[in-house]
Formats: sequence, structure tokens, C-alpha cells
Amino acid sequence: MRLINERTQNPVATIVEVAVSRVDRRRGLLGRFGLDASAALMLAPCAAVHTAFMRFPLDVVFVDRTGRVRKIVRGLGPWRMSASLGAWAAIELAAGGPRDLVPGDRLYLSGANTDSAATLEAAINTLSHP
Repeated sequence: MRLINERTQNPVATIVEVAVSRVDRRRGLLGRFGLDASAALMLAPCAAVHTAFMRFPLDVVFVDRTGRVRKIVRGLGPWRMSASLGAWAAIELAAGGPRDLVPGDRLYLSGANTDSAATLEAAINTLSHP
């Protein structure tokens, strides 16, 4: 499954892990030593993240239910937190990746039974309730 920027049609991540259960969202990336530059963890629903006990910085993209980028936080280091009012999901990426994202861009999931026209919420619901 890939996460695509609708404006540029470029992939934001080519490996997307989705955390929709409370346990998976709480665990997040804890215990990992890094995140591949082409990977992302999407937490939904989620309007705030923390990096307590993390070992590496992250770029975090907050999106609404339609996949519209509301806020981008670059280089969020360990022991920090960030939030975005109105966000429905948080996408955690390796820090410093070459991404051409700007607030207002729309992101969508491609592959694994998702449709590019579907909202992120609908696509994630499809993934979590086959």
C-alpha cells in the first residue's frame, strides 16, 4: 500500500502501516531504532502524538478525514509532542525525507483494496474491517 500526494502524484511513502486499534496506536513506533525513509505509520483516529521514549526524530503530517494536510511538523525529536485541532489522523515518517508536502495537499492510499477516490477515513475503514 502506498500513500500518494494527489497534487503531485508522487508517493509520500511506499510502505504504509496503519494503526487503528487503541493498542496499536499506543505502541506506535516505540521500541524501534528507526524508520525506513520510504515507510510511514498512520495512526487513526489521532490528533496528537508524543515521542516519549523514542530513539529517533520524526516528521509528522496531520490530516483530516478526507486526507487534506492540516499541519506538518518536521524533525519532532524525542520527548516532544505535537497536536493539530481538527486532525483525524497522524502520519509518522522518517525525519528529513525529501517530501514536497504543503498544508492543503490531499493524501490518499493506493493499493490493498483502496480506491484513490476514497477518503482516508473510508480507506482505513476498509482495511480495518474487511
